[in-house]
Amino acid sequence: MLALAGLPLLAALALPAAFAGGGTRRWFGGRAESQRAEAQAAKDDAAAAFYELDTAQRDLRISIETIAAVDSSPAARRAVGDFEALGRRIDEVSHQYINAVDAHDLDRDDLEASAASRARAELTAAKTELGRVKQELDRFAQGLGPLLGKAETQLARLAPAVERARQALLAASAALDAARDSGLRADDLAARLAALGPELTRLNQGAGQHGVPQTLERAERVTREAESVRAEAERLPERAAEIGHRLVSLRTRAQALTTRAEQVEPVLSELRRRFTAACWQDLQQVPDQAADSVRRAERKLAEAQAARDEQRWPDATALLSTVRALLNTTDEAVSAAGDRLRRLNAVQKDPQQEIERTRFAIRDAQRLAMAGRNTPDPRHARPLDEAVARLERGITTLEGRHPDYWHFLTETEEVRQTVAHVVSLIREERGAGH
Repeated sequence: MLALAGLPLLAALALPAAFAGGGTRRWFGGRAESQRAEAQAAKDDAAAAFYELDTAQRDLRISIETIAAVDSSPAARRAVGDFEALGRRIDEVSHQYINAVDAHDLDRDDLEASAASRARAELTAAKTELGRVKQELDRFAQGLGPLLGKAETQLARLAPAVERARQALLAASAALDAARDSGLRADDLAARLAALGPELTRLNQGAGQHGVPQTLERAERVTREAESVRAEAERLPERAAEIGHRLVSLRTRAQALTTRAEQVEPVLSELRRRFTAACWQDLQQVPDQAADSVRRAERKLAEAQAARDEQRWPDATALLSTVRALLNTTDEAVSAAGDRLRRLNAVQKDPQQEIERTRFAIRDAQRLAMAGRNTPDPRHARPLDEAVARLERGITTLEGRHPDYWHFLTETEEVRQTVAHVVSLIREERGAGH
């Protein structure tokens, strides 16, 4: 042992092994170290493949969660199911990789070449499987394009839609306050706005609780309703003034019609005195009907005024529409008596003018029917021939001591209507032919 004292330190450290005669540590050279290096390279490659697959799965999970949150269609549900199946496949190959890594300690000093070779083979197989599943995952991700695009579009719409709903509610509330400040109660609008309160609460709770499609639909519905309330509140002062003007206008019209209705009886008296019963019998009830209609209109006007005073705007508007319809009907009936007398006076004085007017219409239609033809189309000629005969029969009603002028006027009017129909038919057919 003393002889060893003079040896260099490294040599002294090496001697026990050299003298051990094949002790616990073996030196590898050439092929063994090459196998260790190849196994380590396979381990590094497998680790990179594992990392790539794990990253791709994490990224794709975000896409799947986006689709699931937005889309409940069969295609979306199928995509979620396929991703879960892929997840199970990823778990399998990941466990294969982890088991391969755990099974081989490539840093062991006594790693044999055969063990390094097995490690390289198993790690290479794990890396291959990881890569194969990564390709499946990539193909699956490519197929998600349309679903993901649709989901992202909806998500991009979500925040602006919710904000629009909030702003619409604020604007409606401000418009309602302004209407109330002007002395208008607007109770119905206030009730509609209050009903949107729970909807705003749900919007504030977010899409995570209620779903993206439902939240989008709710936001759009709240926006529409709030904008409607705002518009009606802003128009309320104008609407109140308009109803007031209509009340005054219709009341004045009712009064004027009362005066006009009182003049129908003298007109009827003259019709009875100068013309046969057929000329005025259908007008006999006009004075009573006109008076009754005006009374009903006045009652409705009083109800409309009450509705206006109580700010029941829809009721007031509906009542005023009823009043207007009543007065229109009365106006037509009252006017009919005066118009009847005027037309009968004209035809009594000069029936020839009505006759010539009707004959001119017939001749004009006959010329059109013959234009470009040697013989007229029977579909046109027949009603025109009947019109001529009907006019001649009507003229005969003017003969005798008591001519029925009103029958004559209604006959000529109907003849002209028939002729006008034929003319319209000819022009439509020729227009289609061109």
